[in-house]
Amino acid sequence: MAAAPGLRQRLVALARPRDPEALPVRLDRRRIYVLPTRFGLFFALLLVVMSVGALNYNNNPALLMAFLLAGSAVASLVSAQLQLSGLAIAAVDAEPVPAGRTLHLRVHARVADPRPRSGLMLACADCAPVPLRLRDGSGEAALDLPTQRRGWLEVPRLRIATTWPLGIARAWSYVWPEAPVLVYPAPESDAPPLPTGSGDPATRRLHAAGDDVHHLRNYRAGDAQRAIAWKPSARRGTLLVREFEQPAGTDIDLDWRELHGLAHEARISRLARWVEDAERDGRRYRLQLPAQPAIGPDRGPAHRHACLRALALMPHG
Repeated sequence: MAAAPGLRQRLVALARPRDPEALPVRLDRRRIYVLPTRFGLFFALLLVVMSVGALNYNNNPALLMAFLLAGSAVASLVSAQLQLSGLAIAAVDAEPVPAGRTLHLRVHARVADPRPRSGLMLACADCAPVPLRLRDGSGEAALDLPTQRRGWLEVPRLRIATTWPLGIARAWSYVWPEAPVLVYPAPESDAPPLPTGSGDPATRRLHAAGDDVHHLRNYRAGDAQRAIAWKPSARRGTLLVREFEQPAGTDIDLDWRELHGLAHEARISRLARWVEDAERDGRRYRLQLPAQPAIGPDRGPAHRHACLRALALMPHG
């Protein structure tokens, strides 16, 4: 009994690509493997017993039924293989997330012929199987990948499989995309307020780390605990947060050198938090990293991505 799993593992290892491959990747008969499922093995045993009994008792109707069922099983093997034949994995992409969160990897597939495909499942070593549905010759599926560290995350081998139509056989193939996705650094959970900017202090605007209380507002996810007004919150029965104001015409300098007292990864986490805080408050900011030109000053999604990307790709200390 112990030899069967070892044989299966060796067959699976032979079926996998040895190195990442450029997309798109088209599945053909040389990349598709078909083996019976557990139900298929039971079904084959049932046909053998049925055939032996029919021959022993010279029962022609039972023998005819066994042959018909065997023909259906063979047709199921071919049909399962045809579900994958001609399928192409065209691209993979994902929105960057901070390290430690789940990354949603989108896998895009297409087929050249209009033949319908059914029962396709997409999976990888670190994620649960999800259905891959095709409509009008294309489709996509989203895999949830765990992330642990910042930087480029290599996409694992993807497994496309189906047991359609009868569940007797499983056809599968592997694709290993050469398309790494980016993982942002994890922001510091309890970072100090943003550094004081420089500029014209005449113009003032709301800011969570300002000096003068402007008004109270309802609590929003991500607000710091130190900004919660506990006494007014108790009177109102809901969490209220203090809104401060500070000069609005200032640009914030997020300088790597100013954090010389922190460890390498701690600096990256704090700068990532400050980038998020500056974006949340609508502030213009400049990121200065060693051996790189300054990024900014600016604000907005593109500037945020440029800063977090630079932090994510910093050498590991």
